[in-house]
Amino acid sequence: MQKVNFQKADSALTLTSKTELKAFIESLFKKEKTPLATINYIFCSDEYLLSINQQFLKHDYYTDIITFGLHDKGTPVVAEVYISTDRVKDNAANHGVTYTNEMLRVLFHGALHLCGYKDKSKVDILTIRAKEDAYLKRYTKK
Repeated sequence: MQKVNFQKADSALTLTSKTELKAFIESLFKKEKTPLATINYIFCSDEYLLSINQQFLKHDYYTDIITFGLHDKGTPVVAEVYISTDRVKDNAANHGVTYTNEMLRVLFHGALHLCGYKDKSKVDILTIRAKEDAYLKRYTKK
């Protein structure tokens, strides 16, 4: 069984080199010293993710990513990561980056959350952004 999986809920994923990307995400967990059992990335629309946000988190707004760790503390990561391709596309345009760049950032962001990084305080945001940048640079350098 593969450790990193990509699935479509109601939205297409337009990334190339998926096998290489999956291997890179596995290496991210190794580098962060976080054992990984399985992570399922589910690509969906704004409406699909809004429904999840409302139902499970009681938030009534669009977001680009929701990460659910389904494992017990101290055990290898088992997770589902929902990503709105609509939000990623809009965020890429708003930040002046390519769709691929923004999608990679979001994929790594979800993995980093599962490795214990937070994004609630200013310091936490700076830390996780620096990690995202480092992994983006490392991945795109290949």
